[in-house]
Amino acid sequence: MRDAYLFILGLLLSVMAVAADGQVQPVSLIPCPVSMTQGTGNFEFSAKTTIAVENKEQAEIVRLFSDLFTRAAGFTPKLKVDSKRGDVRLSTDKTLKSEAYRLEITPKKITIEASDLKGFFYALQSIRQLLPPAIESNAVASGTGWVVPAITITDEPRFGYRGLMVDVARFFIPKENLLRIIDCMGMLKLNALHLHLVDDNGWRIEIKKYPLLTEIGSRRVDRPGKVFPERRNQRQGEQTVEKGFYTQDDIREIVAYAAARRIEVIPEIEMPAHSNAALAAYPLLACPVVDKYIGVLPGLGGNHADIIFCAGNDSVFTFLQDVIDEVVELFPSRYIHLGGDEARKTHWEQCPLCQARMKKEGLQNEEDLQGYFMARMGKYVQSKGREVMGWDELTNTQIPEGAIIFGWQGYGQAALKAAKQGHRFVMTPARVLYLIRYQGPQWFEPLTYFGNNTLKDVYDYEPVERNWTPQMRSLLMGIQGSLWTEFCNKPEEVEYLIFPRLAAVAEGAWTYPVYKDWGKFLNSLDNFSKHLDIKGINYARSMYNIQHTVTPSDGKLQITLECIRPDVEIRYTTDGSTPTSESTLYTRKWTVSEPQTIKSATFKEGKQMGETLILPISWNKATAKRLLRSNPVERLMVNGVRGSLKYTDSEWASWTRNDSISFTLDLRDREHIQTLSLGCINNFGMGVHKPKNIEIWLSNDDIEFWKVAGKAYAPEEIFREGTFIEDIPFDIEDAARYVRVILYGAGKCPVTHVRPGQEARICIDELIIK
Repeated sequence: MRDAYLFILGLLLSVMAVAADGQVQPVSLIPCPVSMTQGTGNFEFSAKTTIAVENKEQAEIVRLFSDLFTRAAGFTPKLKVDSKRGDVRLSTDKTLKSEAYRLEITPKKITIEASDLKGFFYALQSIRQLLPPAIESNAVASGTGWVVPAITITDEPRFGYRGLMVDVARFFIPKENLLRIIDCMGMLKLNALHLHLVDDNGWRIEIKKYPLLTEIGSRRVDRPGKVFPERRNQRQGEQTVEKGFYTQDDIREIVAYAAARRIEVIPEIEMPAHSNAALAAYPLLACPVVDKYIGVLPGLGGNHADIIFCAGNDSVFTFLQDVIDEVVELFPSRYIHLGGDEARKTHWEQCPLCQARMKKEGLQNEEDLQGYFMARMGKYVQSKGREVMGWDELTNTQIPEGAIIFGWQGYGQAALKAAKQGHRFVMTPARVLYLIRYQGPQWFEPLTYFGNNTLKDVYDYEPVERNWTPQMRSLLMGIQGSLWTEFCNKPEEVEYLIFPRLAAVAEGAWTYPVYKDWGKFLNSLDNFSKHLDIKGINYARSMYNIQHTVTPSDGKLQITLECIRPDVEIRYTTDGSTPTSESTLYTRKWTVSEPQTIKSATFKEGKQMGETLILPISWNKATAKRLLRSNPVERLMVNGVRGSLKYTDSEWASWTRNDSISFTLDLRDREHIQTLSLGCINNFGMGVHKPKNIEIWLSNDDIEFWKVAGKAYAPEEIFREGTFIEDIPFDIEDAARYVRVILYGAGKCPVTHVRPGQEARICIDELIIK
């Protein structure tokens, strides 16, 4: 049934791609080339088409392209090796840069010029995108015209490193699904797949010398119904289940499949931290002072995440060198990524072996000990003829010689410390290019971490800052989108987080800023998405969803509706009915002064494109009233909209400091107050909990206040597991103009918490007074 569906879809999309007069629609390519000049007419591929190549190496690239026709068209263009005569001709031009190409398509012939195989491959990928989307079909799409528009393209990449990092450790991605992602990377002219192969949550690569790494390290306990941050650690003797790993033959197949698409697979072997999976298999490699059971972590790990490789034990280095020996045999990549991030030094500080190492090597502190650790392993990698990569925590001490730094924290600024010391670097800032973050309005998105990195956020990212020196600019290798998979439970969820944002990463990595255009990119993305449809890729449509903002303004609520796509209409209703293409057109923000339910959706050419946003506006005595001396986020407590179970959905008020919080509401007039309630969210996995004390004070002049109510909670009432909203009620039965609420935070999460020692956060929404 699925194949039949994809066949019909491909046929429909192919018909749609050709206008009534038989002319192909305007050209759409991702990433956008340096120059495109569209000609007149089309070139049509058929069973009579011949492709002439100069050598066997070019022939291998062309066969990948021709195989598309074999599956989707039912014919295979004829390949002529060592020939200059053909309908499609590949010709080497050594004056072009590596990866650059020239592509000329006329109604009679196609000429491709490049200086290397990469350039020829990328030119063929441009042709692939210009073909009807049915070219991606695995079943013959009869009746399709296999035409491409007449056009001349000159193109070259901005950056030499254009990457995607995929975390296969937290959620193991089956080989077949990973290959699908790699094929899409090739279409987008990305050239680096950074595979995060090992972590606390799983070891995913077979190492012959150490079989327990996969016999034990690839397994972990199941925690049904619990999301990643909530999962409790494995107890000693508790049964585990297999989560998967790649055999060495799998790795060879992945590497070869990627290499055929001009993609370098870069393995990451984490050290010294994120190593619980390895240490569960070989616990003697941990510091001898560790007095906790070492198991593969099903989630964050709490205080078990500080169990890391012992830096004072020479057996650790022997083990890791043995692992590297097998890794370099499997991966021909120039680079080996050694991790180096988020290493807690708890046990190093107490470990006699680590302290002896520090004394022997003349190291001042444990941070320098990590520098020693990474430098020692870095030299071993270099002795194998490879280069070292690592996360930006390596800049906390002396950076290993020649190491390439990946800037990830915040906006990746730590990588600039490395650049100032002459190190090359790659930018993959969490605040923009971490694909684990929400990609659209959170009310519609599956649960994940933190805030939003929308398609437009990714597209607008510019890594090079104006104040960079010429040397810093020259050391930037490129950019990388990074997907961490702790919230993924099936391959389709991995695809959902990667696509379509990977297309924006690709354009940012390949296309010079002067050629970037958001509107044109969206048109190209619509075409590329049709290719993804045929391939059966589960991509997100979050770009069509509406982000709401409801802001108190002079006793009323101001409603703003936004969509990142400028080519859609927003239609809405206020009577509870479902919006249609004929509903009221949103043109500007408006105000409301009474409870109502606003429903809205995006439309294009009469068709609904995104989800329907249902926005219930409630009203009470606090709604739209002024909060005195407050920061803007506190106004969320009186905007009439209740927050969801996602505390980062832009409806929850939160504070940087949570020890003591106070806010004062002006009711404008003296009002009788019967009850007051305060909405709190509990998110155990993220350490968000209600306050330990709440006090309610009243005043008639904002000077003298009297206390009218209060509540106090014991730790067991505060640090509860699960994610839920709790409305805390107070009986007031008094009258006043000003209402002051004082919150006292619960302090640090207890040692039994999944986030021990972290300060508990408070999030409030809504303040309701009746």
